[in-house]
Amino acid sequence: MSWYPPRVDDVPRTRLQPRAVRMVHRLRVTVERGPDAGATCAPDDDAALAIGTSEDNALVLADPAVSRYHLELRRTASGVQLLDLGSRNGTWVNDLRIERAIVPAGTRFRIGDTTILVEDAGSTVAPPPGEAPRLPDLVGDSDAIREVARLIGKLARVDSSVLIQGETGVGKEVIARALHEASPRRAAELVVVDCGSMPATLIASILFGHEKGSFTGADQRRTGAFERARGGTVLLDEIGELPLEVQPALLGVLERRAFTRVGGSQSLSADVRVLAATHRDLRAEVNAGRFRADLYYRLAVARIVIPPLRERPEDIAPLVRHFVHKLTGVDELGPLAHALDALRAHPWSGNVRELRNVVEAAIVMGELDLGDGTSAAPRPPNPESPAATAVRGADAPSYRDARAAALHRFEAEYLRDLIARTGGNASEAARLARMDRPYLLTLLRKHGLRS
Repeated sequence: MSWYPPRVDDVPRTRLQPRAVRMVHRLRVTVERGPDAGATCAPDDDAALAIGTSEDNALVLADPAVSRYHLELRRTASGVQLLDLGSRNGTWVNDLRIERAIVPAGTRFRIGDTTILVEDAGSTVAPPPGEAPRLPDLVGDSDAIREVARLIGKLARVDSSVLIQGETGVGKEVIARALHEASPRRAAELVVVDCGSMPATLIASILFGHEKGSFTGADQRRTGAFERARGGTVLLDEIGELPLEVQPALLGVLERRAFTRVGGSQSLSADVRVLAATHRDLRAEVNAGRFRADLYYRLAVARIVIPPLRERPEDIAPLVRHFVHKLTGVDELGPLAHALDALRAHPWSGNVRELRNVVEAAIVMGELDLGDGTSAAPRPPNPESPAATAVRGADAPSYRDARAAALHRFEAEYLRDLIARTGGNASEAARLARMDRPYLLTLLRKHGLRS
């Protein structure tokens, strides 16, 4: 008789954190029980290993109680990260249902009627990592960021589609731009399409363009993203938000490498590389029926997963220094120099974007405010520094006022030049400045450059 775990909704979903964990150098899984008993899988150099019934998993199972994309294992410095992908029957360790956990090598888990053992198949000494390329906007000292940089260097040389995954604010567009700039297509345009903000009725027009008179309001021909990016790259940002009913149109273009404008009859070549970014795990969306499996195959020829900032605290200091330099032109950390421990301990639900905003606020206000009562007073300037010389005298401004005035002058000058260069196009200005469009609009209104 087949064994099925309980499927009641109130089964506790536990995040398990064992005490004894060690770095895993190479994943190996062995099926000990179930229809695929005896099957084993040990990828040579992959940090992650997916298990399910779909053919593009690393370990493909025939167990009908296993989901198409059931779970993913990822080796980390702390052990094996186990992530259930929204499976139908769950992932179980003993009597605990696991959504996400760090487990040691030697753990057995159950999915459907299958029991699997995960082991470390590597040596006790990890091989030295390959040299990671230096990328100007990819800042960090962590092994995770170095691995992302190595993947960019490898994938930039090929023309395959890449799916970039990570939480909101983690820097997915930065990764996409780095891939484009390092590729043979860098001389052409990178066109970013926000799939989360497009009305479903206009998606085809935005992606592929339309002919004059093709629908009400189409008073002239429109060039779509795939046509504007000819010879370059299209980034489909937040692809997980693309409505299910319009996904077949995108799939058809990716398969045929050609498209037709809405209302047109001429077939145009889709000479573009397609990158996609999402904060969702599309495999879980496939399991839930919200994303087409065949479209996922086309988009995820290769994947880059960016860990959240809270999992790589060693990147905090270089990121803070990077943002301070970009905002002020100097390398001194000011009031942030004594707050790095507090910054490393912060959960950063908004990731790198949130850190950037905190750094900017600290520069303007002269103190750090993390919204949880954490603050840091500014450090007195070094008497021998140029800053100290500038504030000598009875009428010297406070550090906070001087910093705020300098930032205000910098912002106004920068924004005036930016808007002039882009002819007042806020979307283009945001792309050039590499900042969010809503944030740019806020700054423009602050300086009287936009009503």
